Amino acid sequence: MPDVVFSVDQAKSMRDQAVPGHNRWHPDVPVAVMVRPGQQIRVECREWTDAQIGNNDSANDVRDVDLTRAHMLSGPIGVEGAEPGDLLVVDILDLGPVQAPQEYGDAPGQGWGYTGVFAKANGGGFLTDYFPDAYKAIWDFAGQVATSRHLPGVRYTGITHPGLFGTAPSAELLERWNRRERALIDKDPNRVPPLALPPLEQNALGGTAAGSEAQAIARDGARTVPARENGGNHDIKNFTRGSRVFYPVHVRDAKLSGGDLHFSQGDGEITFCGAIEMGGFIDFHIDLIKGGMEAYGVTTNPVFMPGNVEPRYSEFMTFIGISVDRETDENYYLDATVAYRRACLNAVEYLKKFGYSGEQAYLLLGSAPIEGRVSGIVDIPNACCSLYLPTAIFDFDVKPSAAGPVRQDRGQCAVTS
Repeated sequence: MPDVVFSVDQAKSMRDQAVPGHNRWHPDVPVAVMVRPGQQIRVECREWTDAQIGNNDSANDVRDVDLTRAHMLSGPIGVEGAEPGDLLVVDILDLGPVQAPQEYGDAPGQGWGYTGVFAKANGGGFLTDYFPDAYKAIWDFAGQVATSRHLPGVRYTGITHPGLFGTAPSAELLERWNRRERALIDKDPNRVPPLALPPLEQNALGGTAAGSEAQAIARDGARTVPARENGGNHDIKNFTRGSRVFYPVHVRDAKLSGGDLHFSQGDGEITFCGAIEMGGFIDFHIDLIKGGMEAYGVTTNPVFMPGNVEPRYSEFMTFIGISVDRETDENYYLDATVAYRRACLNAVEYLKKFGYSGEQAYLLLGSAPIEGRVSGIVDIPNACCSLYLPTAIFDFDVKPSAAGPVRQDRGQCAVTS
């Protein structure tokens, strides 16, 4: 059993834990615990919104979620001997939903999780112009398998992974983040959803920091939504058991933090809250490569070796998209984002022929272990992206045939009132 170095009471907010976590990136967030290279540790995590979402049949909680509180991160975990320029070597030994004696309860991860479509006015998602309202699907866990009363006819094995882990930024790196993201916001300051999220004092949590230190973290700390040079919110579904991650170290002790655990997710997490979100635990083995950033040229972003523990699907329905906006008939030059969006929309339209609503199909593509690929970015003017949907996750034949699709009543996902 690894050493439990950060524990969470799932009945309490992250603010009210014996040792609170944090929800901003800042070099001065105090270390919660020190570990040594070679140590095996367990970190318990709160669901990323601090359990604002309930196991019910209404999406009002997704519509009204307060994103100033996210992401709730466990840590920081200090590593003895870590210095700027080193590489922190993190092996993911195991991870999963909340364990006994807290395995059942009202918080996501206690036997269940959820997938949400955020309203356009409150975060949005990849297809927010097509699905501007909030929706939700609740998933029940049975071992490694997830099923949902809101998406009948589907069951699959999750590629369980952390959406977010990273090291603390240096003061100089934090200043660069804030400067460049502010410049991006200034290009269209009234955009909904915004182009980026600047520092925000409201609901900022800086671990055990107090007084002027806590004020500085709230004033200048970076929001946790994007991936950055320190790691952060990568949302890579293959970042699962058996993975080895090499994180750049920017501050003394490295200060590793993370959370946002997912039971499953499709490539792209297209609904923004598109994974099956949960609290739970993650076990790590920690080590260091002294001077590793320069030695291996890993100076801008982490690198990782994916684990080999994942479901093996051998048959897929694959949907293709190109960088053309079908609504306006505008051609974009080698734009992979436009192409992948079109691949997703083509998959949504296909699934609707079997009785799913567009919203149900959107939720499915965000949470199921789909594979998204950049298939071509050299053949001007059209980038080509593809979306691989495993056929085995359905309990009916989803492949085309001369008989045509069998349309059935698939119920509905949770909607807002």
